[in-house]
Amino acid sequence: MHPAPSVPTPDLGPGPRAGEATTAAVRAEGLTKVHGRGDAAVTALDGVDVCIGRGTFTAVMGPSGSGKSTLLHCLAGLDTATGGRAWVGATEITGLREKQLTRLRRDRIGFVFQSFNLVPVLTAQENAVLPLALAGRRPDPAWFEEVVSRLGLGQRLHHRPSEMSGGQQQRVAVARALLPRPDVVFADEPTGNLDSRTGAEVLSLLRSAVRETGQTVVMVTHDPVAASYAERVVLLADGRLAGEVHDPTAETVLSALAALGG
Repeated sequence: MHPAPSVPTPDLGPGPRAGEATTAAVRAEGLTKVHGRGDAAVTALDGVDVCIGRGTFTAVMGPSGSGKSTLLHCLAGLDTATGGRAWVGATEITGLREKQLTRLRRDRIGFVFQSFNLVPVLTAQENAVLPLALAGRRPDPAWFEEVVSRLGLGQRLHHRPSEMSGGQQQRVAVARALLPRPDVVFADEPTGNLDSRTGAEVLSLLRSAVRETGQTVVMVTHDPVAASYAERVVLLADGRLAGEVHDPTAETVLSALAALGG
């Protein structure tokens, strides 16, 4: 029987606990993001405290407009927080200069975008290994073969994005995030453009990356089935933490979302 969603317990928060800097892959303290100014200001994140352990698979869920994607972008250093602090491992990313952030994202973070963000003139293979190429590295051959095989990309490696379906482009984007074996993979609706079978393969690969290689995955999704692949679901509502579900199933996630009105 799975526990009902509850308010995050203190040991999961980002407080100053012994050894936390070495056990957390990502954490935030009082993270705030405000869009606009004055009467037009909209608060997307309102003092979020969260801690993601190393080698874990966490899903972030909540009603539309709850701040899920904003949180993901701020934790990955793709967006600048208005207030608060965020860390990737022991490195505080809030306040880093753009050049430092660029290097950190290249070397330690993988990101799967909703819109793929592939380079149109590059082939699938060139897109997939681009972060490694920029860092002057080559992919591990065995890991490359496993990722390509699991994602069903073997026949598409020499195709450009315009020659691939949306689902195939998304699989290339997932491969690009996984191949460098980054400290953290952030995924924003990674199965949103995939059929159920391919989506299950992608989620299984993400889970395998956590269990077999110790990578950390943080995924935003609206799909309770996708969330059930994670070990923990963090719930947001109105830009604030609203609870958690541990060892989630589609049913317990649906129940938690219903309680939030999502």
